[in-house]
Amino acid sequence: MKNAVSLFVFAFFLLFAPWYASAQGAFVIGVAPHTSARVILEMYQPLRLYLSRSLNMPVEVVTAPDFDEFARRALAQKYDLAVTTGHQARLLQNDAKYLPQLTYQADFKAVAIVPQNSRVTKAADLKGQKVLGLSAASLVTLWGEHWLAQNHLDIPVKYVSASDSVAQLLVAGEAAAGFTSLANFQKLRPELQGQLRIIAESAPLAGRVYLLNQRWATREKAINAALWGFAETAEGKRYFDSNKLGGYRRLHSGELEGMDRYAAEVRRLLKKAEK
Repeated sequence: MKNAVSLFVFAFFLLFAPWYASAQGAFVIGVAPHTSARVILEMYQPLRLYLSRSLNMPVEVVTAPDFDEFARRALAQKYDLAVTTGHQARLLQNDAKYLPQLTYQADFKAVAIVPQNSRVTKAADLKGQKVLGLSAASLVTLWGEHWLAQNHLDIPVKYVSASDSVAQLLVAGEAAAGFTSLANFQKLRPELQGQLRIIAESAPLAGRVYLLNQRWATREKAINAALWGFAETAEGKRYFDSNKLGGYRRLHSGELEGMDRYAAEVRRLLKKAEK
């Protein structure tokens, strides 16, 4: 019970207090909320420990309640290293001068999922139905909204906190379809994943990108080397294998530029929310 309470308290700080680690002089890794805070903490623990040893400084992992807030915090320079999908990476590169470092080898795809026993087999079957996504600034949600529009469907998307929440709500009959990443769909518990199926998937998109805050530019080579060093460790290889990420790779020429359209939508959404 004590351990559960401790994890809850830590997850609270992970989610709502990115300033806490910074105030304590830690190197702050901000991870976009592609899943729950608890899962993010577990996923990035090996990297956190390795970087702390390699850089000889305290390192903390934080996230945000949703993709919109993550973008706001990143633009406000709250993170030393940001890990987020390609469209927000492009936004941070252009608007906050973050320095792109690397991404994952595995393709990143967005998918539309429905309950296994649903009669929905194509977009047209969703007319008049409820659809779920992550926050408005999430790449999978933006792709999903484009997919609906391309199929001449004017359906508002209801936003929820994480991909596993999308899956659970679909199984509970709270919506007809939902948008998530293929990787997060594949990471669902087998008994939950088995109650869902994919009806559409995107072409490969720029997936999670690691970006270094410009204030660390003088140590960029050392930090980049530490990231690649982690990839060669047993812990790093287990991390890639368990999350089906393949490993790190360098960004292709023009890869982030291909996200300009989606980055512009995030910029527009954030400005609209400020009014």
